[in-house]
Amino acid sequence: MASMLDKLEPVIKRYHEIEESMGDPEIAADFGRVQVLARERASLENLVVIGEKYKALSEEIEDLESLIRDGSDTELVSMAKDEMAEAEEKLEELTLSLRVALLPQNPNDERDVIVEVRAGTGGGEAGIFASDLYRAYSRYAINQGWNVEVMDSNPTEVGGFNKIVFQIEGKGVFSRMKFESGVHRVQRIPTTETQGRIHTSTATVVVLPVVDEVELKIDPNELRVDIFHAGGHGGQNVNKVATAVRIVHEPSGVMVVCQDERSQHKNKERAMSMLRSRLYEAEQARKDTEASEARRSQVAGAERSEKIRTYNYPQDRVTDHRSNVNFHGIPRLMDGGLEDMFDRLSAWEEERLLAETTT
Repeated sequence: MASMLDKLEPVIKRYHEIEESMGDPEIAADFGRVQVLARERASLENLVVIGEKYKALSEEIEDLESLIRDGSDTELVSMAKDEMAEAEEKLEELTLSLRVALLPQNPNDERDVIVEVRAGTGGGEAGIFASDLYRAYSRYAINQGWNVEVMDSNPTEVGGFNKIVFQIEGKGVFSRMKFESGVHRVQRIPTTETQGRIHTSTATVVVLPVVDEVELKIDPNELRVDIFHAGGHGGQNVNKVATAVRIVHEPSGVMVVCQDERSQHKNKERAMSMLRSRLYEAEQARKDTEASEARRSQVAGAERSEKIRTYNYPQDRVTDHRSNVNFHGIPRLMDGGLEDMFDRLSAWEEERLLAETTT
């Protein structure tokens, strides 16, 4: 009990420090600083609520133990023993909740995300599968009350996407979407297949946390910005004026393109957001490489070249290869019904991290 409380004290102290800082008029006037503090406070809030309940219950148990040890009033001792049994049961439940809450949190969990879905092997069918994944994610997001905006897309002639990039904004988006980074494989009979043969195709998903400008400064002198005529699904009106934006970060070679907005200014703004996310991710990857094996094995640091999931349409089965869990009802899943899958993946991550902390 003491070691658990020892871990709690600095967290509770930091939470109250943040609240005090946000009440400081000088800090409150700095919007960027307030955003950073608000994100940190949100990441600690659940732990603090559980922790303060745990602390109060621990103190109650200590008082009951003292009363029982005193033993001068047999009736009070009997009542204290009954209360003690109930309090210890509650404490056991809180202990498990607290152990989960104390697990290392991904610092990006509360962020919005930029998702990039690219067709992999499989020709036109891979592009259609990429489109199916975009539809599943966007419908899931809308069901959650989140906002979805396409940033860049490259449609195929058969109705899919070679690439589609979109932003999802909402509470705790990254904490749900982070499990999707990796190679997704589909096994099914394409609509264009005349002999009923099952084809295997892939699509690659990248989930990037959105990074505020205040968190990651980029030197404008290190950028090459190109303006060109947009293509894609924007139609003739988009193509009349050069509004598409390509930005290259010359020191790293990272390139981003945004062309789905009619405004050049809006495209540039979104391209900069994509660039910040990519540079932030590259820095996180560098830090992960230097970290312990346990840290590198976390979901957020998983290699994107790794096949994470297979969608087997003939057997109506989706297999997540990291958690070794199967899901059924592909039409529901691809229509945005991903809640159960994401719940199971969150539980799997918690179980694995709990196992690591006890070994």
